Amino acid sequence: MIIGHGIDLQDISAVQKAYEKSSRFAAKVLTVKELEIFSQLKGRRQMEYLAGRWAAKEAFSKAYGSGIGVLRFLDLEILTNEKGAPIFTKAPFSGKIFISISHSGNFVEASVILEEES
Repeated sequence: MIIGHGIDLQDISAVQKAYEKSSRFAAKVLTVKELEIFSQLKGRRQMEYLAGRWAAKEAFSKAYGSGIGVLRFLDLEILTNEKGAPIFTKAPFSGKIFISISHSGNFVEASVILEEES
């Protein structure tokens, strides 16, 4: 049974401005493993990655019903599976988590569905 669905839309340039203001911004949003991937990326792709993880974590917090504040960005980790699709590898939820991250122009959108295991 689906217990939550969250969506977040993020302007990539807003994330870039926050990062340019403080390079520590990435460490507040990304786990150590996510930061390793982030540091290997360059230019636009690096900001897309950071904005995508931001949006996905916001979407998870909405689906979970808590919002960011009760949950912290570092309580959540999104890596990729063997096919390159994003997956949550760390989250305070024991059921199934479905995630989609999509980029278009200067925006990134993330959708997260939480499903209770029956």
